Amino acid sequence: MFVTLWEFEVKSGCEVLFEKVYGPEGRWVQLFRRDASYRGTRLLREVGRERIYLTLDQWETREAYEAFREKRAAEYAEIDKNCEGLTLREANLSSWSLPR
Repeated sequence: MFVTLWEFEVKSGCEVLFEKVYGPEGRWVQLFRRDASYRGTRLLREVGRERIYLTLDQWETREAYEAFREKRAAEYAEIDKNCEGLTLREANLSSWSLPR
């Protein structure tokens, strides 16, 4: 399993829309589900800092994730651009491979 972690600082007043777009039935998950190697996304909100979120996107392998990003680059970029107005900051924190 391969996991990539993203951190977001959401603009004040955009929390509900952010949670909808990045949540379990949101636009990102709808895009990711088009790939058979996608294994799920978790959306977490930091305790005590209500506008800080993490996403944990799970894929079968790193190679599968990278192939998805290449194949769906235009769709990925379009959603990313449409979501820019929801956040003050976003960062890809790290990527992890789970030991077998």
